[in-house]
This record gives sequence, C-alpha cells and structure tokens, in this order.
Amino acid sequence: MKDLFARIIENKGPLGKWASQAEGYFVFPKLEGPISNRMKFQGKEVITWSINDYLGMANLPEIKKVDGDTAAEYGAAYPMGARMMSGHTDFHEQLEEELADFVHKESSYLLNFGYQGILSTIDALVSKDDIIVYDVDSHACIIDGVRLHMGKRFTFVHNDIESLKKNLERASKMAEQTGGGILVISEGVFGMRGEQGKLKEIVALKKEYNFRLLVDDAHGFGTLGKTGAGAGEEQGIQDDIDVYFATFAKSMAGIGAFLAADKGIIDYLKYNLRSQMFAKSLPMIYVKGALKRLDMLRSKPELREKLWENVNALQNGLKERGFDIGTTTSCVTPVYLNGSIPEAMALVKDLRENYGIFCSIVVYPVIPKGMILLRMIPTTTHTLEDVAVTLDAFSAIRDRLQNGTYKRLSAAVAAAMGE
Repeated sequence: MKDLFARIIENKGPLGKWASQAEGYFVFPKLEGPISNRMKFQGKEVITWSINDYLGMANLPEIKKVDGDTAAEYGAAYPMGARMMSGHTDFHEQLEEELADFVHKESSYLLNFGYQGILSTIDALVSKDDIIVYDVDSHACIIDGVRLHMGKRFTFVHNDIESLKKNLERASKMAEQTGGGILVISEGVFGMRGEQGKLKEIVALKKEYNFRLLVDDAHGFGTLGKTGAGAGEEQGIQDDIDVYFATFAKSMAGIGAFLAADKGIIDYLKYNLRSQMFAKSLPMIYVKGALKRLDMLRSKPELREKLWENVNALQNGLKERGFDIGTTTSCVTPVYLNGSIPEAMALVKDLRENYGIFCSIVVYPVIPKGMILLRMIPTTTHTLEDVAVTLDAFSAIRDRLQNGTYKRLSAAVAAAMGE
C-alpha cells in the first residue's frame, strides 16, 4: 500500500513546483500600507493594479469610522452562533432587505463568504435527478459546487450560445428520463478575461428550454449597470435571473456575500444552505460595515464614474499601443503576451523593481502554455498619471520580451525546472 503523502511529496502540482522560486515574491507577496492605488512592496512604492477595491471604499474615512465604531461597540465576535440558533439580528435583516431592493429582487439572504456561499447554493438548489449546465470558464467556486452534485452535469463552451443550446438539448432529454429540472450557471463578469456573460442571450433560450438561471456577479455588482446593480441591470435582464449572487469582497471592500431571488426561493435556501446553517453568523462589524458601503454605493455615483474614467483610459491606452486585451467588457483588464513561465517571472520582476508597477501574473495551468496574462484591476483611487506611467512601462517590457532579454535572464531558472 502506498503512503498517502507519497504523491504530495513527489508531485507538488503545476504551480507548487515553482514554490522555491516564486513564494514571497510572485505568489504570496506582501503589499503594505493603506489599500490604495500606490502601496509598498518590499520597501518600494508601487502602483498597485492587483487590488479588487473597485470603488476605493477600503480607506474612505466615513467607512473606516463605521468599521471602527462597530468594532468598539460589538467587538469582533457578536453575534455568536449560527443565524438559525442565536446569531440573528435586526441589522442582518436590514442589510438583506436593502440588498434585495438594490438588485431589484423580492428577497435576499446574507452569506458569510462568497466561495463557500455559491458552492453551497449549487448544492442546495439541485437534487440527484437534476441536470446542471454551466460555462466551462466558471470560477473555481462554481466548479467545486458542481462537483458536489450527484446528478449529471454538462459544460458549454465559454459564452458560446450554440454550445449551450446543444447541451440544453442533452440536458432536456436526460431530465425527461430522471424527472428532474435544469440549472444553468454563468457569471455576470468572468474575472480572468473580463468578459460579461452572455446573459441576455441565455435568458432568451428560456422560451425554448425549461431551465432556471443562477448568476455569479461578483465582479459586476457595484461596477455595471445604471445604478451599479450589476451585469443583469447592464444587459436589461435582471428580472430573468432566477438566483442572483454577489460578494462584498470586490466593490464593497469587505467580507460577506448574498443571494437574491423570489421570496419562496430565498426562504427555501435559508433552511437548506448548509454553509450557513452550520456556520457562525456574519459578525456585526461586517454587517454594519456593509450597510454603510451599500449606502455609499447608492448615494455616490461619482465613485463609479471615476472608476470608469480610469478603466477607459487604461484599456483604450493599451489598445492604442497594440496590446491584446482580449474581449473584456468590464473593469477587469487582461493583457495577453507570449512567453514561458520563467520569462513571465523575469518580466514581472522587471515591472516591480525597475518600473514600480505591481500587477498579477497568470500562467499555465490557468491559461494555455506559452501564454502570459497580466491581469489588471483599475479602481477609483487610480489617477490618469498612474495610467500613463503604466502604459510606458508596458511598452518597455514588451520590447524586452520580444527581443529575448527575459529569455536570457530566465535561462537558469528554466534549466533548473526542466522547462
């Protein structure tokens, strides 16, 4: 019999094998100082394009005051216990009511975390007789939720409506045999590519196929739509989303998430969502903090306007300089380059050390081998000067990538790793 840990020791995984070269710098880096457009990395000031604080709420004085006052009044523990047992308060209910109203739904339910929340929601919505059809590029939390499903599931090609139709045909035939229903899952904004899900085209298929739609709108909530209510509002189909999910970790710079749907669906989820039934209630510091953040999201449209000024300046500037930013239709700004993992490491180190630019690097297995993705998140706190400095830096590093500078610099690392 093989030792359980033998595989772990022998094969550290596609990312884990780079740990000795990458940890502390390329992965698990330590950004210091107030959350903003410029922070400290290893003692140097850098322009930060890796913080999901879209609306710049993390350091607003009025928000920090509410956070501090709430902590002083309630501490970090109150209320104790799960919502169903002893962790329920008027403020939890108030937040749920205001969230439902903001995203134009009848009811909502507060969740402790986004990842476990959407995972548990999928588990609660389907039985073994039901069929799930989901976008192949869905976030890991959705994939993990689908893995819990004891019935059949199909993936459709990313944002490909013809592929979705083919899989709905398969799912419909199977549902007739099992006596179950169909759940379609997409995202409002796909966080890596920045593309909006084709929600309008998906809901149009409801006339032909009998399914319910779950949308994870973590990156759309607060950034898209006339009022910031998300991708469904942006595309004019919010009423057709059966279960809407969003997190506080992006636009509201906090902890927590929520579901919104018809009251009957939310009532069911309240009594069947295992990740909430058997977990401590969201502490008051996050609940009252979210109420303040939501109030500012509603009352200060200038935050979203400034965000989009920066988004447009960055994305238009990159396109004008010939960079490939894919087909993003959101704030998420991917920059696609060609190169190996060692070259990507050399490139990012150059950006950070010599140009003062900090952005996330994405490589295989998240994207195909031979590609480098630099993922940038513009925020309200960025300035047009930040954008100009970054554009010049990106032009410089592209030249060094194309002329082989990074290949030479990374040769030793590549050889050591057998690349």
